[in-house]
Amino acid sequence: MKLRIISVGHKPPGWITSGFQEYARRMPREFPLSLVEVRPAHREGTGGAQIARAVSAESDRILAAVPANSVKVALDERGKAMSTTRLAEKLESWMQYGKDICFLIGGADGLNKELKNEADIVMSLSMMTLPHTLVRVVLAEQIYRAISIIRKHPYHRH
Repeated sequence: MKLRIISVGHKPPGWITSGFQEYARRMPREFPLSLVEVRPAHREGTGGAQIARAVSAESDRILAAVPANSVKVALDERGKAMSTTRLAEKLESWMQYGKDICFLIGGADGLNKELKNEADIVMSLSMMTLPHTLVRVVLAEQIYRAISIIRKHPYHRH
């Protein structure tokens, strides 16, 4: 089973790249974690229609990067709040189906409604608004922690 984070954005600060790589490197061989970056859409202006077009284009690019038959987990601040233990339970149940899991992170303006409706689950990491590049690192750590729970590794302590 492969775990992917598909995220809008490219060329994040070095500390973001290092943070993500640290948790990806720690993942067990049977649960590789990779990052797929999709190009942000060009924004012509700050009006609602221009932002909606950009978000739609980015969401289309994200969906194009999702392999067929993958579980789609959309990240959104208004999504379902989930503890790390609950994330571990969800990952464990998805593993039983042998499907790859893709975590979808939108750009500065989030994901469009259609993509969130198509997702298997819409999950929130926090009620706070987080920079989309930082979400990569926080999510990678939480995935690593959830896998540690599944494997009964001492990294996660209650």
